[in-house]
Amino acid sequence: MTATTPDTDTPQTDARPLAFPPGFVWGAATAAYQIEGAARDDGRGPSIWDTFSRVPGKVAGGDTGDVACDHYHRFRDDIGLMAGLGLPAYRFSVAWPRVQPDGSGPVNPRGIGFYDRLVDEVLQAGITPYATLYHWDLPQALEDRGGWTARDTALRFADYTGIVHDRLADRVDTWTTVNEPWVAAYLGYAAGVHAPGRTSAADAFRAAHHLLVAHGLATRRLRDGGARRVSLTLNLAPIVAGGTSEQDAAAADLVDAMLNRQFLDPVLHGAYAEPVLAVAARHGGLDHVRGDDLTVIAEPIDSLGINYYNPTYVAAAPGTPPNPAYPGCAGIAFPPAVPPLTAMGWPIVPDGLGDLLVRLSRDYPGVPLVVTENGAAFDDVPDADGRVRDDARIRYLDGHLRAAHAALTAGADLRGYLVWSLLDNFEWAEGYGKRFGIVYVDYADGRRLPKDSARWFRDVIARNGLGGEPA
Repeated sequence: MTATTPDTDTPQTDARPLAFPPGFVWGAATAAYQIEGAARDDGRGPSIWDTFSRVPGKVAGGDTGDVACDHYHRFRDDIGLMAGLGLPAYRFSVAWPRVQPDGSGPVNPRGIGFYDRLVDEVLQAGITPYATLYHWDLPQALEDRGGWTARDTALRFADYTGIVHDRLADRVDTWTTVNEPWVAAYLGYAAGVHAPGRTSAADAFRAAHHLLVAHGLATRRLRDGGARRVSLTLNLAPIVAGGTSEQDAAAADLVDAMLNRQFLDPVLHGAYAEPVLAVAARHGGLDHVRGDDLTVIAEPIDSLGINYYNPTYVAAAPGTPPNPAYPGCAGIAFPPAVPPLTAMGWPIVPDGLGDLLVRLSRDYPGVPLVVTENGAAFDDVPDADGRVRDDARIRYLDGHLRAAHAALTAGADLRGYLVWSLLDNFEWAEGYGKRFGIVYVDYADGRRLPKDSARWFRDVIARNGLGGEPA
């Protein structure tokens, strides 16, 4: 797909030109807890990740987000980097505990003021801000009162949404309510490998439902406030059966229901898939699904955000205990990934993105799609000249963009692509050991070094497509 040319500043990519449609949105994404730092500055309250990262053994290296990339203090320089890369769009998240330290009650003026300044600076740089309201940093005070297992947290989220929208609505047009509710619910409440670290399948099902209710209530609040565009972002993956038997097909269908359709169907079809209801009923019952919840969850959205990294491989394996992240999936194995792999151990399968986009436009027509995260961690190291030659990332991004273009050609309604991530950052339970950024961050002194992939992506944006000589 690509070949490295040492004599050029950027590795040569596939020379076949591919043009994306006029108006296609290009950009980069980040998340508050992963980059902001300033965990105790200006009245910010503790989040579940502040608490979780201090539990011995939960985060690699004992790392925390206390400082992260220090974006809270360096945001103007970081926006200058974005402008230099020609990014038309920037997806950031708002830290709920920075705005409401206890998750409810009075607004912290210094906290909301940071996002005022951030948005102003982004706009001044000629970049369109895309705001995400929840990227996993739940205020610890709300977790102490039940977290996402409590319906009240969804109500508090709607109030918080109104606060942020009222402050930024004159400058932000596109709003994402919740990022990756599957991860927040099942890695946080069932598998215990993400904050808040619980290990209860019943809690996970309740959390997943309340996250969707929160999305619906927030969508209503945004609409009432005049928001132009509202979105939800899901981590989605093609489910690939490891064999051709009926049992393998059934395993793939069940995992697809639990990972993908559990969130797609209520939002876009107004109902849970029967397999989801059956599994939830066996793990604590369905008393948390009440009244008009599904009507609230199915509030129309203007686009669906897709975070894609790799397919999920499954195989029927009678007698296998359930993976903690997939309650109800006993007898299903998740085989190890086959190379090529990223530094996370994730398989590199660009065609999976294309297949996913085509499937979504087929099964859920009429919903515009945006790739809100796609990227890879590699073991990036600056050379003696301070250059980060991340050829593997360029090949990764090139392949996935070609797959996205093929999906467009096949009829997928894809409107944009945001690379993950702008900066190397705190990678949740992996700490600082995994680097996803197109900009290298030296965590010792905070220096930023645009990697070769950053310059490559700049050229993609400038030509609105792939192929040809690097600029």
